[in-house]
Amino acid sequence: MAGDESKDGSVLEPTALRRYDLTSKLSEYLDRHLVLPLLEFLSLKEIYPEKDLLNAKYDLLKATSMIDFANQIYKQINDTDDDAPEFVESRTAVLQVYEDLQEKSADIMNIIQDPTVIQQLKQDKLANVKFLEDNYSFRPEMLTALYDYARVQYQVGNYSGAAEMLYHFRILSTDFDMNINSLWGKFAAEILTQNWETALEDLNRLKEAIERSTASNSEQLLQRTWLIHWSLFVFFNHPKGRDYIVDLLFQPNYINSIETACPWILRYLTAAVITNKRRRTYLKDLVKVIQQESVSYRDPVTEFVESLYARFDFEGAQRKLAECDEVLACDFFLVSTRADFVENARLLIFETYCRIHQCIDIRGLSAKLNLNEADGEKWIVNLVRNARMDAKIDSETNTVMMGAQYNSVYQQVIERTRALSFRSSLLASNIEKRENELQNRRLGGGGAGQAAHAGGGDRDHRRRDGDRDGRRRQGGRDNRGPR
Repeated sequence: MAGDESKDGSVLEPTALRRYDLTSKLSEYLDRHLVLPLLEFLSLKEIYPEKDLLNAKYDLLKATSMIDFANQIYKQINDTDDDAPEFVESRTAVLQVYEDLQEKSADIMNIIQDPTVIQQLKQDKLANVKFLEDNYSFRPEMLTALYDYARVQYQVGNYSGAAEMLYHFRILSTDFDMNINSLWGKFAAEILTQNWETALEDLNRLKEAIERSTASNSEQLLQRTWLIHWSLFVFFNHPKGRDYIVDLLFQPNYINSIETACPWILRYLTAAVITNKRRRTYLKDLVKVIQQESVSYRDPVTEFVESLYARFDFEGAQRKLAECDEVLACDFFLVSTRADFVENARLLIFETYCRIHQCIDIRGLSAKLNLNEADGEKWIVNLVRNARMDAKIDSETNTVMMGAQYNSVYQQVIERTRALSFRSSLLASNIEKRENELQNRRLGGGGAGQAAHAGGGDRDHRRRDGDRDGRRRQGGRDNRGPR
């Protein structure tokens, strides 16, 4: 744990770790239920007083329907066996609402829980509604009851039940606004049940809805910012998440959102690029963005890249790598990448150092890699052997002699055009979407009118006008999740 490391003489003190902790920034763009896992993680790291974290949990839980959990935290804070004020009244009110909605949704629940019904449903929502009306006495108000019941299930912490109900709601509902709202709620529920494959599908649906939206630029910026923050749960848990986060966040709309509203996301983008050899072609673009945003945001992770690739300061990169190890250990999303990050960062230091030196002292290079001489020599030998590098190790002088390394013209062309196909397909896709929207408008269809509501995924969203700093200060925890 971070607390134990600091006692043993770690590079960063708890005050510094608190300074680099992003929980308060991230929570501005997360649903309350999504913030709870972050606070639970911090309680294990001992960088904040436990009582402060308990108070933060209690403040979050008070605004949910998880009354028993909130009461438990209240007892811990006050070291008492007495219930929180108004606990009984609040619990009774929540149970009453729950039971009322359970009764109102009983008919639609019986329908959607019948396997024979589900098998007969089709892609056409209107046809599904007509089928249920003719055969199962379905009424439109049943869907509203199902939506409200799913929302209450989410609020009391039954995330799997909420996700299932919202799935069936979206199969039948033709209300565009409620469909978008239910998709945000289902996305959150899938995250909290750790169903990463389905959560990724919901993420992509939300992304498409935002791109189709004809809302104002500030509204789309807010929507993308929320999606970026929620997507961190998926990208750092899904097996291919580190590929997907790089592909998404380097798209022009999303990199602009990061620069404008949430530059701290650069930590996660940097970690994904460094730990993913298949996305190393984005390093140059990453360095440019980090340098551009260094005034508004910097931490050991971004400073490591800046030291290594902008200033070629190997001593500085070494110091920042040691700090990165501790910062990542206290980051909810990046703790699992800690070993990969350190290993790949050492490899990047070695590769960069070799490009500008022909004769390398193993002892000095080991120090730059934060390794002792014996471990450093072993690491370098294995790397040279496994990577089949043009290098020779002189055991007498304890040095590595690098051969001349020149990229052929053919290889240079490949490197410079590697991302061309992806960017071309993205451009073609955007053009096609715009043409379809214009065609719908010419034909007088409802597609454009409906698309104007895509920004409704944010429950109580607030308009983001004003300057760049004003945008960053806005947020709030209550804007997402089923209502």
